[in-house]
Amino acid sequence: MAMVRRLAVTLLRHGLTEENKQKKYIGHCDPPLCEEGRKELYILHRDETFPEGAILASDRKRCMETAEILFPESKVKVSPALREMHFGEWERKTYDDLCGIQRYRDWIDDPFGVSPPGGESYQDFADRLHGAWHREIWPAAKDSGHVIVVTHGGPIRYLLSEFAPERKEMWSWLVSHGKGYTLYWNGAEGRLKDRCILLQEAPFTAKPNGCRSTILPRE
Repeated sequence: MAMVRRLAVTLLRHGLTEENKQKKYIGHCDPPLCEEGRKELYILHRDETFPEGAILASDRKRCMETAEILFPESKVKVSPALREMHFGEWERKTYDDLCGIQRYRDWIDDPFGVSPPGGESYQDFADRLHGAWHREIWPAAKDSGHVIVVTHGGPIRYLLSEFAPERKEMWSWLVSHGKGYTLYWNGAEGRLKDRCILLQEAPFTAKPNGCRSTILPRE
């Protein structure tokens, strides 16, 4: 019996920046990785071997530098559609800077209905990511069998809410710097809008019981 071709999409969050350490909203801002972030990437992925495939990255420095560290011999396709949400006037500011502003408090309570001043609404953010999925991510997965997407926490959480086997709100997903998830589809059955059949942490992490990362079956 012929084996079914499996398609995979790995979503990786960029490494740490100084602004991340300061808990600032950086969205479309373009800071580089900090030295600590570079070291963490080397440590996290030194024993990791990704399957061959296409590599896409957000056009922000922190993502392009992450891709260069992890895939130094590979050609990386850069896309502005993979950027983080644009936080407008709140970029480079912290919770403490903003917590006295009523619109910010309204946004915290209702991020789907309230948008940052001068920034991006949730619907615009979602539409942008849907476009990237349709025009860039899924076609690359179909062509090469595996695509690695180096992007930001927000886009990864959004795509997991849309395509992970387990249905969870976007904000419920934990995505640490330098880490992410690989989503799998059976190539003969996988379609553009299907949830994946398997989900696996990237890179693999040891669990307290000695097992490696959990693979979740499709519901």
